[in-house]
Amino acid sequence: MSLFANVLGFSLFGLAVRVGHLGIQKRNLLDSFTGHALSMGAWGFAGYWAYQWDIRASELIAQKTAEIKERRARKAALEGAESS
Repeated sequence: MSLFANVLGFSLFGLAVRVGHLGIQKRNLLDSFTGHALSMGAWGFAGYWAYQWDIRASELIAQKTAEIKERRARKAALEGAESS
């Protein structure tokens, strides 16, 4: 998923949260656009952070997988050398 789509999706979710919040309070939904912008900005930043976290987690998983494969190969080579 692209960074733009992630930030946009989280921002729209933030807008929905803000509208839901105002709806629960039975306040005018178009009362304060500043609150909408702040909510969308905060949730958009959360989307950016989630995207970066996903990239970093993928890198760590790939690194650990490579380490495990390397260890298994060394272990197989040692067991092969011992049985010969």
